[in-house]
Amino acid sequence: MFNPLKMGEMLSKANEAQEEIKRRLGETVVEGESGGGAVRVTMNGKKELMKLRLDPAAVVGLAGEKPDVEMLEDLIVAAVNAAARKADDAIQSNIKGMLGGLNIPGLGG
Repeated sequence: MFNPLKMGEMLSKANEAQEEIKRRLGETVVEGESGGGAVRVTMNGKKELMKLRLDPAAVVGLAGEKPDVEMLEDLIVAAVNAAARKADDAIQSNIKGMLGGLNIPGLGG
């Protein structure tokens, strides 16, 4: 049975859980790549881009008369999206872990 007198305690615990999830996601690091590793990105669980690495071979083609900048841009976008998908998985995993396996609609449980 719901006890309204415990509402403050429940909110406090929910806030603590939210802060713990934020902390864990900030510490979570994922990588994404594209072009067979020509472009690699590192992102944290908060989907903040931390590092972008380009293989020199991916940049050499940009020095010519007609550089293929669009291809490199596409590879960067693909690598960032790959890392973002991994960050989404980390977010879901952290939330599920914090909720102790509760089946809450909308959280993939």
